[in-house]
Amino acid sequence: MKKIFSALTVLVVSLFFVSTGQMYADGLKVFISVDMEGVAGVVHGDHVSAGGRDYSMARRWTTAEANAAIEGALAAGATEIIVNDSHGGMRNIIASELNPAARLITGSPKPFSMMQGIDETFDAVILIGYHARAGSIDGVLDHTYSGASVYSVKVNGVELGEGEMNALVAGYYGVPVVMLSGDEEACRQARETLGNQLVTAEVKKGIGRYAANTLVPSVAQELIMEKTQVALESLSDMKVFNLNAPYRFDVDFLRSDQAQGAELVPGVERSGPRSVTFTMDDFVDGFQMFRALLVLAR
Repeated sequence: MKKIFSALTVLVVSLFFVSTGQMYADGLKVFISVDMEGVAGVVHGDHVSAGGRDYSMARRWTTAEANAAIEGALAAGATEIIVNDSHGGMRNIIASELNPAARLITGSPKPFSMMQGIDETFDAVILIGYHARAGSIDGVLDHTYSGASVYSVKVNGVELGEGEMNALVAGYYGVPVVMLSGDEEACRQARETLGNQLVTAEVKKGIGRYAANTLVPSVAQELIMEKTQVALESLSDMKVFNLNAPYRFDVDFLRSDQAQGAELVPGVERSGPRSVTFTMDDFVDGFQMFRALLVLAR
């Protein structure tokens, strides 16, 4: 009778861990992409530009939010964590202050930019410090990839911000984005596109583009840690974000000369004074074409 009871106990416990997403044959592997505009306390270009007077302070906040996500992932049972520095020149996270349980991908250019390092071996993606897409009401430092060149980008008619586009990159490899932190509008847009199962950590509420009602960094970091753990422990409820091939990209630039330069690329067609369009059968090919057009536009 004891043997039967023990076997049943093991079975029940095993089923519990599988259902809560905490047991993985090869461990729980987590990818964390860290932007900067959506970090608590950040509201101005001086926070996010290397030459800004508040940049060194914002770097510490950004590193601490990355560490909070790492702590949450470890609490959920993560056995391997990759952090990709994803803002600007991608040398913002202070490597010596990052939790050594993770590895850091830093510097640019990188072939996959904000998603460098992602592949099919990961179980989940966490997006930290993300912001709303260009043209958002009360989106703190809102933009889409390049504030100097892009007004909007759509894939198959769906307008995407950086979080949603990066979720498509992850989805290409069958990996779900499970948690996103940032301002209230960034979180709302992400849930609207990726689904309400997405866990979000709203660390500030925009008051226009350059002001916010923000949590203090320590409180925001605690929230991120808790939400990361919750999201990873709910992994079985998460959805991979995909759109159906072929992939039509519609890019609306800020100026007509940017579209004029982009249409010189084979396969890219002018669709308006400031707009171009192109179609790819493979999403990653389309994503990399989009990134190439951004380089031309700059």
